[in-house]
Amino acid sequence: MASINELPENVLLELFSLIPARELIRRCRPVCSLWRDLIDLVSLWKRKCQREGFISENWDQPVADWKVFYFLCSLRKNLIRNPCAEEGLGHWRLDRNEGDKWKVEDVPGAHGREFPDSRVKKYFVTSYQTCLKSQMVNLKAEGYWEELMDTVRPDIVIKDWFAARYDCGCRYQICVQLLSADFIVLDVFEPPPVVVEQWSDCEWREVSHTFSNYPPGVRHVRFQHGGEDTQYWAGWYGPRVTNSSITLGPEVTGRRSKERETQTE
Repeated sequence: MASINELPENVLLELFSLIPARELIRRCRPVCSLWRDLIDLVSLWKRKCQREGFISENWDQPVADWKVFYFLCSLRKNLIRNPCAEEGLGHWRLDRNEGDKWKVEDVPGAHGREFPDSRVKKYFVTSYQTCLKSQMVNLKAEGYWEELMDTVRPDIVIKDWFAARYDCGCRYQICVQLLSADFIVLDVFEPPPVVVEQWSDCEWREVSHTFSNYPPGVRHVRFQHGGEDTQYWAGWYGPRVTNSSITLGPEVTGRRSKERETQTE
């Protein structure tokens, strides 16, 4: 009986491209030197990226390591849970819940505007005293292993959207920290608070930041945002926030990656 290793190399590569990536690394690669060498080929991981829709066939952007690129694409998703208030205040820690406290409302809300993405139906809204909420993301639990975070250090991209009511000014703030396993702050994004004046255009505004070349040892990301109104009115006249996100890895145009990235729940 003929051995599988007698098959042409291109046939073996095609077979390997059908096997789940983790099985390739854990079970197939240690079998023999031939399998190891084939599984380490750039062409295999590029083929897997194309097969799973992470890149198109005419992709022409440089990639330093196709194996790492594949795993980052396969893991890519929004690490913030309940970013658009579809589950009420679920998954969020209420760090400060003052005034009339946090509330969930439907887009566009009173004296507001529709959100640029029609899939976003709800938002969180703050009150007349400081309201802050946060989430802590455990990167290892999300599949980002220690060697990846310490050697590759993929870009960590954070985004948030906020808006004011037309009839009331507000103050919006955000703080995102990269933390070690022991919760030591290794890097931080904390811009000055944004004040939107009363009778503004009440447009939705996007805040974004990319952490690159951060120190080794990042194991958690802490995302916190919120604010208060500037008129000190009872009720919910402070900044509205929604569609928050934390993503790691490359920006890609493939169909499957696009679907994973735009998930809002």
